[in-house]
Amino acid sequence: QVPYQPSTPRQVANTLALLRGRAGKTVDLGSGDGRLVLEAYKQGLRPALGYELNPWLLCLANYRAWKAGYHGKVFFLKKDLWKVNLSDCHNVIVFLAPSVKPPLATKLLAELPDDARVVAGRYPSPSWTPSSTLGQGLEQVWAYDMKEVRR
Repeated sequence: QVPYQPSTPRQVANTLALLRGRAGKTVDLGSGDGRLVLEAYKQGLRPALGYELNPWLLCLANYRAWKAGYHGKVFFLKKDLWKVNLSDCHNVIVFLAPSVKPPLATKLLAELPDDARVVAGRYPSPSWTPSSTLGQGLEQVWAYDMKEVRR
């Protein structure tokens, strides 16, 4: 279980800046109220979807998608991130607690393609060296290119 902490506008902007110009399926693991997925879609990252277990946050995310006119264009799924196959994902957003990062790193290494990029917010991956980073303090985000991580 990871507590819900909504991303700040600056965290959202920094995350999407590190994904600018990229293509392919974009997923947010633990998508909360959906703000990162909605912004990813708005900026042209498609398909864009979020995985979230909390039913209240799923309702909120779906409401926000409907309100933005993106109903049926972005998707929020009640799925356990440990049980989804990420092998077709090229952009992965991860704003999760530090305790989740080590086992998640193992899953991402096993499943993501070489051209995938992982953007982490709030806490960096403890065992990976970022390809780039943006922001400072609580607003900082880290990008990890899987091809670099595997070297």
